[in-house]
Amino acid sequence: MAKKLKKTKKAQPEKPEYEVSSGNVFVDFGFPNPEEADAKSDLAFLISSIIKKRNLTQEQAAQLMGIDQPKVSKITRGMLSEFTIERLMKYLLCLGFDIEIKPILSKRPIPSIHVVRVNNGRRLSA
Repeated sequence: MAKKLKKTKKAQPEKPEYEVSSGNVFVDFGFPNPEEADAKSDLAFLISSIIKKRNLTQEQAAQLMGIDQPKVSKITRGMLSEFTIERLMKYLLCLGFDIEIKPILSKRPIPSIHVVRVNNGRRLSA
């Protein structure tokens, strides 16, 4: 008599748990003042991009911005707790960039801060 082979069930791969992002990582991780943190992060990224694009050393960038090199290092590494949005905007001015503040004509219930970078006449989000 032939024995019947028992069929084994294939293990189903586990589906990873995940959450859909709010669009602001600082909100997702529960940071205080997430809109401010997001704007500061965007400004620091823009400053870092300018430094890199111009092939500036941190010392050269520091001289242009009127600060010392360790502060430039903090900005490029995203250590932004000692910087205000206003100071980061001032550094952008020192690097030769204009800053434009204008109303956004939308029906958002809460105003927010957006950093926009212009590249070859086209606006790109930072």
